[in-house]
Amino acid sequence: MRFLDGHVPAHDLTYDDVFLVPNRSDVESRFDVDLSAADGSGATIPLVVANMTAVAGRRMAETVARRGGLVVLPQDVDTEAVTDIVSWVKSRDTVWDTPLVLSSGDAVADALNLMHKRAHGAVVIVDNDGKPVGVVNEAACVGVDRFARLADVMELPLLAVPVGEHPRNIFGTLHGHSGALALGLDSEDRLAGILTAVSALRSQIYSPAVDAQGKLRVAAALGVNGDVAAKAEAVLAAGVDVLVVDTAHGHQDKMIAALKAVRSVSPQVPVVAGNVVTAEGTRDLIQAGADIVKVGVGPGAMCTTRMMTGVGRPQFSAVAECAAAARELGKHVWADGGVRHPRDVALALAAGASAAMVGSWFAGTYESPGDLRYDEQGRPYKESFGMASKRAVGARTRTDDAFDRARKALFEEGISTSRMSLDPTRPSVEDLIDSICAGVRSSCTYAGVRTLEEFHERAVLGIQSAAGFAEGRPLPAGW
Repeated sequence: MRFLDGHVPAHDLTYDDVFLVPNRSDVESRFDVDLSAADGSGATIPLVVANMTAVAGRRMAETVARRGGLVVLPQDVDTEAVTDIVSWVKSRDTVWDTPLVLSSGDAVADALNLMHKRAHGAVVIVDNDGKPVGVVNEAACVGVDRFARLADVMELPLLAVPVGEHPRNIFGTLHGHSGALALGLDSEDRLAGILTAVSALRSQIYSPAVDAQGKLRVAAALGVNGDVAAKAEAVLAAGVDVLVVDTAHGHQDKMIAALKAVRSVSPQVPVVAGNVVTAEGTRDLIQAGADIVKVGVGPGAMCTTRMMTGVGRPQFSAVAECAAAARELGKHVWADGGVRHPRDVALALAAGASAAMVGSWFAGTYESPGDLRYDEQGRPYKESFGMASKRAVGARTRTDDAFDRARKALFEEGISTSRMSLDPTRPSVEDLIDSICAGVRSSCTYAGVRTLEEFHERAVLGIQSAAGFAEGRPLPAGW
């Protein structure tokens, strides 16, 4: 990475402050670009879902891993629950989505409550043997009594095929039929999965992030307090593929001690630690045992750290400096926070990050753990909150006595509730992944590169004013 005309910035920069300059390119197609992360995480796209309770759950982990990314389960999740989630994610198919299932005797209300847990927008009705007998979508429930039985509104499956059927063939059958679904059947004709035309197409564009056994990958976080070694052993025994040691202020003695404790159990997976914003902090965490360092203090949408404390650093400069320090030691960084557009992800990668961590941006999707709600205008949304907020601290300290819980609740640095609206054109995390990866692929073609490592090496950046950034924003409604 270099700046245009060798210019050296006089001050730290955010993503909005910089732009990429096009280079001469011989890359003929976006699909010639390999988006695999080079950090040993096994991700085939440079996206990591942040370990936020309102964002990272089993549905998110399954869906994102199927498209090549990685989800970090929050440190607040009990070890038993982590074990259950990891086992569940690894049992999922790498092509077929997990269907939503009810019986014909269930009510329409049950289907409506379940339908928006996944982007395919349908519930499959199965018999006692697990064989599909019908499908119910939202349109079938319009104007129907909520206590009516699903047997009265279900439609016969449009297409039922063996799970071994090639997705390209399924796409050809479904293409042009709005809302059409393919039901995947196992050798005994039981329901095993579901595909839409778009998901069939995506399965041929993305490569899933899988382990040595071909199972979907998932990461998990732990904190720096208590018996870190024991916690690390328990999480590793659950089968996680990446271990994240996480605290808001990563450049502290407690983090160094925690990393050494993690290394004492000889983990056979990459170890991530953070957060820091300086080269010194990066080097200290790597020397203590981190393979990947998380970079970012205060840029997140739910974070109030900078306004509360004045502590932090503009994210582009933080990523660039920390990435350079990590690369000198043969290690990597993740850019954690501050991405609000696909361009921000591209700029983080140009600065040297191997992946960008995304939190609140993905909270407003079908796959995030929260319940779907509707605002006063009937627009769908989900709630998000920061992991240092009173709400998160309350959940994290639920086993403390009342006095200690009350004392800790006085010190919050984060938003406890925020409405994250679902984009009507991109309501699924897969829709957002499509948008981000399309933008990053295009950035690479402009730079004339085929890999993310080449992208960092050849990227040329300029510095712009606020007016320059505003000039690049689209005006879909005109002037």
